[in-house]
Amino acid sequence: MQDFDFQTLKTNGIKVNYLYVCERKLWLFDRGIQMESKSDKVLMGKLLGDYSYPAESKKELLIDNLINIDIVGDDQIREVKYSNRLANADRIQILYYLYYLKQLGIEKQGIINYPKMRKREEITLTPEAEKEVEEALLKVQKILMMENPPELERKPYCSKCAYFEFCWG
Repeated sequence: MQDFDFQTLKTNGIKVNYLYVCERKLWLFDRGIQMESKSDKVLMGKLLGDYSYPAESKKELLIDNLINIDIVGDDQIREVKYSNRLANADRIQILYYLYYLKQLGIEKQGIINYPKMRKREEITLTPEAEKEVEEALLKVQKILMMENPPELERKPYCSKCAYFEFCWG
C-alpha cells in the first residue's frame, strides 16, 4: 500500500485483536470503557499466561507501550491464549506483533500457544499477511474515528464477553 504510514497507524496490540472480535468492543475499549478487569475469563487467561512455561526467561516484553509480547525467544515470539475460540483474532494480533517488529528491523516467527488445549499454531509474516495487517490498521483507525460506537451485532460469544451487560443489559 503506497499511502500506508505505519508510524501514524501503529496502535495497541489488543485493539488489533478486538477488531476481529467485535468492532464495538474496540471502539468502547479505545474510549476507556474497559470491562476486562471484572471478567473471570480474562483473569483465567492472565493466570494461564503467568503460570504456563515457567522455564521461559523472557516473559512479557512491552514495546513502545503498545505491544506486549508474552514470550520472546531468539528466533520466535509466542502468545499464550486460553482457547482457540477466537483464533482469527489471536492470529491477527501476533501477525501485527511480527509486522511491528519487522518495522524495527527484527524478523521472527510467531507461535500461538493454547496450553489448556495442548495445541500450538505457527504463524509466519508473509507478504499477504503484511497486507492483511495494514488493512486491519486502516480499519482500526476508521472505527476509532467514528463519533458513535458501531451498531450492536449479536455474535456467538457475546454472552461470555466482559462487555455483555454493557451492550445487552
